Amino acid sequence: MKKLAYIFLAIFVVACTDLDLKPEEADVDAVVFQDPASYRSYLAKIYAAYTLTGQQGPAGRPDITIVNDEGFTSYIRAYWKAQELTTDEAVIAWSDAGIRDLHYQTWSSNNQFMQVLYYRVYYIIAYANDFLTQSTPSKLSEYGISAADQAVIEEYRAEARYLRALAYWHALDMFRNIPLITSISTDLPSQATPLEVFEFIETELNEVEPQLPDPMSNEYGRVDKGAVWMLQAKLYLNAEVYINESRYDEVITACNKVFGGGYSLHNTYAELWMTDNDELANSEIIFALAHDGDKIQTWGGTTFLVHAAIGGSMDPALYGVGGGWAGTRTTYGMVEKFGDTLDIANMDPRNFFYTAGQTAGINDVATFEDGYAVAKWVNISSTGEAGVDPDFVDTDYPVFRLADAYLMYAEATLRGGANGDMNTALGYINMIRERAYGDTSGNITIGEMDLDFILDERVRELHWEGTRRVDLIRYGQFSDQGVWPWKGGVKEGVVTSSHLDVFPIPASDLNVNPNLKQNEGY
Repeated sequence: MKKLAYIFLAIFVVACTDLDLKPEEADVDAVVFQDPASYRSYLAKIYAAYTLTGQQGPAGRPDITIVNDEGFTSYIRAYWKAQELTTDEAVIAWSDAGIRDLHYQTWSSNNQFMQVLYYRVYYIIAYANDFLTQSTPSKLSEYGISAADQAVIEEYRAEARYLRALAYWHALDMFRNIPLITSISTDLPSQATPLEVFEFIETELNEVEPQLPDPMSNEYGRVDKGAVWMLQAKLYLNAEVYINESRYDEVITACNKVFGGGYSLHNTYAELWMTDNDELANSEIIFALAHDGDKIQTWGGTTFLVHAAIGGSMDPALYGVGGGWAGTRTTYGMVEKFGDTLDIANMDPRNFFYTAGQTAGINDVATFEDGYAVAKWVNISSTGEAGVDPDFVDTDYPVFRLADAYLMYAEATLRGGANGDMNTALGYINMIRERAYGDTSGNITIGEMDLDFILDERVRELHWEGTRRVDLIRYGQFSDQGVWPWKGGVKEGVVTSSHLDVFPIPASDLNVNPNLKQNEGY
């Protein structure tokens, strides 16, 4: 496995939630940064902040200390909850303070899970800002770094800028009216407009694109041009939500770049969620966050995704772990997207529903057996071997993959992208479905390919990958339209207020920064 080693220097250890985060021992910068290897270690820390939770795996010396359970502070775990538990795709049985408010859509600015997500985003941004400050050409010359090493570090800078842009996209999407911080400062930051943040991300991606390696040519787990194009497509696809501008032509342009990057669909859908997905499916996975049960241990990430979905009569050993956490299931609203709910055996083959001892309906969110379990993520290889550790999962987390680009191209074309082609879009959709069905029996006609079909196809192809909330908001079905079980805290589900399309700025941040204004409705 070619995975970027998640090792970093002790001087970069920080455990706070300040937006103006800075290394604790900056007075030794001049010594440490004379070593060119220190820049790679620092970059690894920024990547690691998307997966790990602190300086000592799987827990210990946490990055963020605002909650008691360090596992809660995993970026993937927090992001997944925000994107999935708030929708029809997932519920959770646990009773931690504020967790059921996510599915009920009754959260407030004091919700601990939203606070974790907000501070994790800015933790990554702060580290990226400091890395960029320490690696300017003038600083590198001051530290005596050779011209050859400076050229390598310049590529590291492009990666750091990309990772910062990715964090800012998540912040824009979820919190909208956010501080735009690009350097280390002791001044309290002010909020930027959504347009300013959008344009910052757009500019950053345009500038780093030529500086990053070609698709699939970088070390596994590090970004390249393909990751840039996918993030551009995501940003432009949701531009009407963020800045009230239609940018579908740009979506198609970015997707076409992805299609020319040499990627291809992996032939077996289920192997995308297995421990050897880094080796088998790297032709489809455009950017992944690496996990390793031995070297990259965390109680978040895919460890959470696998364990939390196992409970009831499920045998943990079949999924490569030593036990289940009896938490996450899905609602009837998602199940019906896969076909006749009374005929599970003939549903769309991409379903991973575990039904034995489980009910389709949910009478009690706190009961794991209420609602079908979803065993999509596993700690098993394609050859049936369990991961190296029964507690910590080896399966990497695909941030972007080719099938999503096919779906984005089709949606942007249907929404009026002038440079898209309907027949080409249909071909991409049927490629996804042929992979799922193993033949052409699941193919659709051009008359069947409309926006509603694309939204449902995104559920079938991308469920439990952290895309559902974004998709529902883009389609206007997240809050004041769209109903699913237990939305609004009601068993049958009810519509909710449109202000919930944007999460609140944490009250803890408002209390210390008078420059910030709460999002409307909170």
